[in-house]
Amino acid sequence: MRQRGTCWIVSLAICAAVVLGLAPCNGWAKEPYKIGGVFSITGASSFLGDPEKKSMEMAIEEINGRGGIDGHMLEAVIYDDEGDPTKAVLNATKLISKDDVIAIVGPSLTPTTLAIVPLVEKEKIPLISCAAGIKITEPVKPFVFKTAQSDVLAVNAIYRHVQKQNIKKIGIITVENAFGESGKEQLTAQAGKFGLNIAQAETFGAKDTDMTAQLTKIRSAEPEAVVCWGTNPGPAVISKNIQQMNMKMHLYQSHGVASPKFIELAGDAAEGTYLPTGKILVTRQLPESDPQKAVLQHYVQEFEKIYKVPVSGFGGYAYDAVQILARALPGTEGNRDKIRDGLEKVKGLVGVTGTFNFSPTDHNGLGEDAFVMVQIRSGDWKLLEK
Repeated sequence: MRQRGTCWIVSLAICAAVVLGLAPCNGWAKEPYKIGGVFSITGASSFLGDPEKKSMEMAIEEINGRGGIDGHMLEAVIYDDEGDPTKAVLNATKLISKDDVIAIVGPSLTPTTLAIVPLVEKEKIPLISCAAGIKITEPVKPFVFKTAQSDVLAVNAIYRHVQKQNIKKIGIITVENAFGESGKEQLTAQAGKFGLNIAQAETFGAKDTDMTAQLTKIRSAEPEAVVCWGTNPGPAVISKNIQQMNMKMHLYQSHGVASPKFIELAGDAAEGTYLPTGKILVTRQLPESDPQKAVLQHYVQEFEKIYKVPVSGFGGYAYDAVQILARALPGTEGNRDKIRDGLEKVKGLVGVTGTFNFSPTDHNGLGEDAFVMVQIRSGDWKLLEK
């Protein structure tokens, strides 16, 4: 009788715990929300994908440490596309059909992202890309968002600095893929607004190992500056070629090389290079009044403590994507349509990349303040005055 009474009391306690929303054991917890990730973790673009994978996992651990979302823990399911659009599609298909994820973060590159856009739109899976190409979100696609600053903003930042140097004539060299093509379009479209003449435009292959032929043509046009648009290793090769050819004009690189990997690859040829970047590379140089500084300090400190490697300018794209999802998820119970609607309502979220204000007409949500201009000096990043 005593034992039966004790059991009744325990049962009553369990019922009370359930009513109060306190799970008495792990077996009673709600199903986790599975979040997919597709990144270029290995291969030539691993400098992008590896920190993005690590940052996604770090963000999920932080959110789970706070109790998850509406009692649901977040679970990362991450695949490596190796920078290959075909593998990106295969990975995204697996995430949707096999893993039953409620959203996808990534891919790392514009070409791999554009490859999976038709799939996620067809299957109505919210996607938050970590790539920069403006064509990812313009025109707006209902289920496609991104955290990386668009190349339209990057070109604007470069050209504003070029204009301040009283430069009128430039040469451009862009990589032959979707990222380079989008950059070339913006470089061409915005030149007139800043009173710039593009004297010579050249391209290079993503795997090319020497660009002296293209640079010889650019030098013959006598520009005052060269703008290179690509991701490593090509831009580092171009920097070395320019040094070897003793070309004395200013060199601007895109935000596609905003990581320590570029300085490592280019060596002393990187010295003096200008480029736009998110604020993460110059966190310590930011004024205390900058609204991003506290977020950046937390991210840098935690990332370097956990992974024992320096942060790059790219991991924050995935970290921000998870934080944005966490803002959109409450009350959705994992319904993909509701998550999509929630993403469009995210406002004033101060992230590593910038302050995000999404809307039905803006699925990137960033403004000009998401970029700063830096110069590489003595192998490090120097924040330039606006």
